[in-house]
Amino acid sequence: MDWGTRPARHLRPFMMKGRSTRLPGMMFQPSAIDWMPGMPWIMSRHPSGDSGVNGIKNAVSRRSDRFLAGLADYKAVTFVSHIQPDPDSLGSMVGLAHLVETCLGMPTRLTRDGAICRAENRAMVDVLDIELVPIEIVTFRAGDAVVMVDSQPRTGRHSFLREQVPLYAVIDHHQTGGDVDGVPFLDVRRNLGATCSLVTRYLMEQEVDIPERIATSLFYGIETEVGGYPREATALDDTAIQHLFPIVNKDALSKIRNAPMPESFFEALLQALQSSFIYDDRLLISWINDLPMPELAAQVCDFLVRYENISWAVCAGVHDDTMILSARTAHLGEEAGEVLRQVVSRMGGKAGGHDRRAGGAIPLASSSASAVEQVQSELRRRLLKALHIEDARGRRLVPLKEMFQNMV
Repeated sequence: MDWGTRPARHLRPFMMKGRSTRLPGMMFQPSAIDWMPGMPWIMSRHPSGDSGVNGIKNAVSRRSDRFLAGLADYKAVTFVSHIQPDPDSLGSMVGLAHLVETCLGMPTRLTRDGAICRAENRAMVDVLDIELVPIEIVTFRAGDAVVMVDSQPRTGRHSFLREQVPLYAVIDHHQTGGDVDGVPFLDVRRNLGATCSLVTRYLMEQEVDIPERIATSLFYGIETEVGGYPREATALDDTAIQHLFPIVNKDALSKIRNAPMPESFFEALLQALQSSFIYDDRLLISWINDLPMPELAAQVCDFLVRYENISWAVCAGVHDDTMILSARTAHLGEEAGEVLRQVVSRMGGKAGGHDRRAGGAIPLASSSASAVEQVQSELRRRLLKALHIEDARGRRLVPLKEMFQNMV
């Protein structure tokens, strides 16, 4: 897809809004990761000198200033994210596009890496009229800036190849790090609950008006990331929520939250319930041999982790030639992303995520029943070892006797 002569339709009505395109920090190079109260210290490539209130000495040291200043020599901005983009990645792209178009008058485009299958995510795109370009048809030209949001390079979570075109920026909150060497602008806040919170902060710093549709996108992105219990939220996440909520379209938000579920969800849930095993009253593993859509693994796992007697839930389903994984924990401090990454890395897989939520994938040499069972057995063994659980036979969540009785 080539660029048009006008800004992207998804944000065109809100462009400029009387804002000046002159930035207070234009003479500064974009910085790497900074520190904020409540965050672990992360090294910055360009020291910003003494910090004042909230780690900021003056306007030119703000990350939003440096992000925009670094775009001065580009002609357009393309936003990329991870495969099967979720509300946090969608909302972050929408919010950053609004920031760029309003402050710089620069055209933007939002991309989609893979299908969007989860009912709520599809509803978000439809209800909020988010225009997405499939990444495989995007044509990059000289002067294009590429910004990766809610993901990091070479984490196995996207098909975008950094070698195709250099990245200008990575803006993310995931704990699983990627290869960010040479990226001019980095803002990776691993303690933050949602990337949308970071983007909202940028908009607040630049005093940009946030239209209803943009606010709803950002708010729902934050809500999906920090809405579980215990909450993975910081003061910055809560500030963003409080700032956005009065602007949000409540009817649109309710429609997205209550999106109709496809038949495939209930089929996958039935498979999962019939193939769920509990180990040491701590870990529940659920197998879905025919996973219609990759995102269903996360939906099933979100449901199963609420079982009252466990602290970990893992759902593994076969989709095409890949075993899709989702993991959830009921407690803080479990480092689900790192645990799952270590479990699958020696199986040729990729994984990552957050403290309480993680996802991953293992390529299958064959989708035959025997080959899948072999990978399931190895995955189960590694999960038990990683969680220090004795390698013993698990007990069924739903006993076979009850299953057979209900089939009569």
